[in-house]
Amino acid sequence: METVKAWVLPAGPEDRSGGPVRGELTLARIPIASPGEHEVLVESRVGCWEANMEHALARSPIDVVRQRGEDRIVVGTCGVVRVLSVGSGVRGLREGQDCLWIPFGRIDRNGYAESISAYDAPGSPGLLAERLVVPADRLVPLPSDGRYPAERWAPFARYFTAWDNWRVTSRCWRSQVDDAWDEQPLVLGWGGGVVYAELELARREGFRTAMVSGRDSRLKDIAASGAVPVDRRDFPDLDYTWAKESGEPDAMDRYRASEARFLEIIGELSGGLGVSIFLDNLGGGLHRATLKSLAREGVVSTVGWKTGMRLWNLRATECISRHIHVHTHAWRFQDGARIRDAMQATGWLPDIAEEPVTPFDRIPELAAAYGRDDLDGYFPLFSVAGRD
Repeated sequence: METVKAWVLPAGPEDRSGGPVRGELTLARIPIASPGEHEVLVESRVGCWEANMEHALARSPIDVVRQRGEDRIVVGTCGVVRVLSVGSGVRGLREGQDCLWIPFGRIDRNGYAESISAYDAPGSPGLLAERLVVPADRLVPLPSDGRYPAERWAPFARYFTAWDNWRVTSRCWRSQVDDAWDEQPLVLGWGGGVVYAELELARREGFRTAMVSGRDSRLKDIAASGAVPVDRRDFPDLDYTWAKESGEPDAMDRYRASEARFLEIIGELSGGLGVSIFLDNLGGGLHRATLKSLAREGVVSTVGWKTGMRLWNLRATECISRHIHVHTHAWRFQDGARIRDAMQATGWLPDIAEEPVTPFDRIPELAAAYGRDDLDGYFPLFSVAGRD
């Protein structure tokens, strides 16, 4: 059987009593079969490092390799692939065509993913392999005009996810308010590329937008995008969980000072009304401040859980304030071509002209930098195709 090069992640130790042990990618050759009747053999071209890839390496919250019952897996869930050959029953795809790979494993009756390929879907391949065989219906062809290079399409999963989350979130907010606004409502976000993409959709609907970051390069990008940059360093101790559990005698005082400064900034940005829609893809110890900053009839929306999976709120306060809590994941399968067309028509793609693309043999370095939160941009790209 033919083999291809791939960066593989082995299963972690069975005993997790001492906590998860971070995994390391290892270069190996893995077998690859010929495509079946309704399958396609594709070449991985360029991908974008995703949060679920970090979750897999960190083995947090679970060891997905062990959950899948496998010795090793190939991760990589977002990117552009090129069709090499198609099964006898495949229509509408041809050799040499560039496509977006939709990494959905099991899909529910409404089209939403219940498992993700190259993550928790058993037996599924990933883009850190030179070539892979995938179901034909998981490919969305790129427009043939070549207006935008593959690198700008590679982070598409962040944009597809942003499109879906904003569709739900905007409708929820509008369900409680009139369309005639006395003040321009504020949409605030903290997180990464999904929030960055989502804020552009909010601006197109007439909202004022702002985004939090503690890194100069990202604050510059936020300002250039049309959102108001909010410097995270102005409220350095805004982590309620850390303050409560640290044991440091002044921890809560420092938290309260940071919270007060954060709420002061929100008041200035919102005309004293609070955040109408808070895109909170961080959570954890920041969630308390998120809820305090919300306006009445406000919406807090999340499509990620980067710094904390468990959230706490006081139900009475949330009910009285008529706050809506939105939780989404990925996007609806049947919307893929529709979102692609919207991106193509409006130019709603990341401007990554100056973003470095990590070559295949240095992918572990990219993984390590992402794990340290040591990357300036929101869309860390890697290339696979073109190797010997």
